[in-house]
Amino acid sequence: MEKVPIVLFDGVCNFCNYWVNFMIKHDKKGLLRFASLQGEYGQKMQSKFNLDKTKLDSVILVSNNKVYFYSDAVIGIGQQLGGIFKLAVILKIIPRSIRDYLYKFVAKNRYRWFGQRDSCMMPSQEVKNKFLV
Repeated sequence: MEKVPIVLFDGVCNFCNYWVNFMIKHDKKGLLRFASLQGEYGQKMQSKFNLDKTKLDSVILVSNNKVYFYSDAVIGIGQQLGGIFKLAVILKIIPRSIRDYLYKFVAKNRYRWFGQRDSCMMPSQEVKNKFLV
């Protein structure tokens, strides 16, 4: 069982990398750990949880041995960040099908709108311990 909440993300996506940096900045308790889906640890997690390859366009939250996709992952991350971000739970009043439709629309267009990198981001020394490789 994973002891800390882990965020799996698309390591070559500029938009995803922006949000990872945002989460690191606002994770005041230092609870979250991160791994790119393309990296060795991300690949191991995909196998361990038998992740559906069609859902890998999502940020994925693994917390308490449960896997969350799409808008549920975003809400779960808000809960982990605490403070004002806990209000993300309000999004649950919107039916999941609508939340996930909007999420998937952005995910589908993220490379076109925000671009992508040739390789996964390299974390700075001060946050390197937050990344699982």
